[in-house]
Amino acid sequence: MRAAVVVFPGSNCDRDLAVAFREAGCQVEMVWHKDTSLPEGIDIVGIPGGFSFGDYLRCGAIAANSPICAEVKAHAERGGFVLGICNGFQVLTETGLLPGALLRNAGLKYICRTVPLIVGTSDSVYTSGYEAGQGIDIPIAHHDGNYTASNDMVAQLADEDRIAFRYGDNPNGSTGDIAGILSANRRVLGMMPHPERAADERLGGTDGKAMFASIAGALAAA
Repeated sequence: MRAAVVVFPGSNCDRDLAVAFREAGCQVEMVWHKDTSLPEGIDIVGIPGGFSFGDYLRCGAIAANSPICAEVKAHAERGGFVLGICNGFQVLTETGLLPGALLRNAGLKYICRTVPLIVGTSDSVYTSGYEAGQGIDIPIAHHDGNYTASNDMVAQLADEDRIAFRYGDNPNGSTGDIAGILSANRRVLGMMPHPERAADERLGGTDGKAMFASIAGALAAA
């Protein structure tokens, strides 16, 4: 199993994500945002959290126009897997790989704490290690995590079982308590909480570890 982690100026969770992938058994390569191609044989691309390009313009907007993102989009459109966490989720909405937008938190404050999540579906490579309805605790760290979409889009996401995670106690005003969503083909996941920060008991929790184990297991079996 081979994973690529994209690095932008301002990324600060790239190494954390790489470690989580490696601990799950993946070979990992770091990819710079100015690269024009992904390494051969990559199974999954990880877009990490942080503050790409200082969050200027809109969070994720400049990063989404980096050379590598054209290749990430092509990878996804070929059926490849893509995981975007926090700023990575913002990048995925800016590229159009996921619907909706991440706006300023309803309370207009940066939030950094562990929050309760409810698993929305177990029907994806990312969530198959959980049960639908299961409660888990995952850290968040964002200023612009308020997931916003039209009522019709939220209804479609729910009808298609594409809401991967909801907040148990909504910290940012996200529509429908949404914390993470899947693409129509279920191979792209964007989520604001940081599972890579909860994948080792030395970090204070292991509820995110099942996600990386699920990914590695699915890729190994493919």
